[in-house]
Amino acid sequence: MKPLLFLLPAIAAVLVVPAVVDASHLNTVILVLMAAQLGVSWNLVGGYAGQVSLGHAAFYGLGAYTSTVLLINFGLNPWLGVLAGGVVAVLLSLAFGWSCFRLKGHYFAMATIAVAELVQIFFTEWEYGGAAVGLYVPMDKQGWLWMNFATKLPYYWLALGLLLLTLAANWWIERSYLGYYFRAIKDEPDAARSIGINIARYKQVALSVSAFFTALGGSLYAQKELYIDPNSVLSTALSVKMALVAILGGVGTLFGPVVGAVILTSIEEFSRILFGGSGRGTDVIIYASLIIGVAVFYPTGILGWWTARKERRAARADASRQMAAHAASASKEAA
Repeated sequence: MKPLLFLLPAIAAVLVVPAVVDASHLNTVILVLMAAQLGVSWNLVGGYAGQVSLGHAAFYGLGAYTSTVLLINFGLNPWLGVLAGGVVAVLLSLAFGWSCFRLKGHYFAMATIAVAELVQIFFTEWEYGGAAVGLYVPMDKQGWLWMNFATKLPYYWLALGLLLLTLAANWWIERSYLGYYFRAIKDEPDAARSIGINIARYKQVALSVSAFFTALGGSLYAQKELYIDPNSVLSTALSVKMALVAILGGVGTLFGPVVGAVILTSIEEFSRILFGGSGRGTDVIIYASLIIGVAVFYPTGILGWWTARKERRAARADASRQMAAHAASASKEAA
C-alpha cells in the first residue's frame, strides 16, 4: 500500500469530521489521534529499530511536566514549552539509552520499565512539580498563542497536525539511510555490525527521535486536559498502550499504529459507555485478547494481515487468468 494513496483519503476524511460529529464524539476522535501519534512515535524505536521499550511514558510525562512547570512558574509560552519538553526528553533518552542498550531482548524491555518507574517516583516526590497531587494548567490566557481553548475543536486540529508531523518524520526516516540502518539493526545486527554500522549510535538516534515526538504528545495532553499527575502521564500502563497500538496495527509499518489506535481507543470508549464503572478493565481484557490473536496468527499486525490478504487474492486472480489462458490455448489447438 503506497503511503500517499492511504494518506490523501484519510486527510479528506479527517477534514470532514468536525462538521459531522458532536462534541463528545469529537473528543473520542481527538483521543484516537493522540494515541496514534504516540504509537507512531514508539514505532520509530520499537518497530523500525526493533528495541521494545516499555518505559516510553517517562518521555511522555517529561513533555507534559516540562511545558506545564515552565508555564506555571516562569510564564513561558506553551509553544516554547512544548519544544523544551522535547529537548528534555531527548536528554533523558541519552541516559536511558546509555544504561539500557547494554542489554538485549526482554532484559532491555525490563530495564526500560525500571527507568520509567524511577522517573515516576521522582515526580511523585517532587514538591516543585506538584508531587502526587499534580499540577493544573492555568486558564487565564486563552487562544492559539497560549494553546488554551474553551472548546474541543482547536485541540482536534492540534492533535491532527502533530500526528501528521510525526507521520511525515517517520516517512522520511523510513526512506532515508536511517531507515535502512534501523531495519538492518533489527533484522541482522551481526551483519549490520560487519559492514561498519555503529549499532549503539543508531539505536540511540532512534530512541532520541522517538522520545522527542513522544514528549510533544505529552505536552499536548497537558494542554488539553489542563491537569496532570504522575499516574496520568507516567504510568507503566501508558507505556504498554503505546507499544500495543503499534503491535496491533502493524509494527514497523507507517500506518499500522494509526489502525491500532482506532481499534484500541474505540474499544476503550465503547466498553466505558456500555459497562460504565462496573466494567472497569473490560477494555483491557478485550484488546489483550486481540493482541494474543494477532501475535499467534498474524505477527505482522492487522495491516500486515490485510496486505497479505490482498496479495493472496491477487495471486489467485493471476492463477485463474493463467488457467483460463491455458484452457483457451488448448481449445484453440484442439480445434
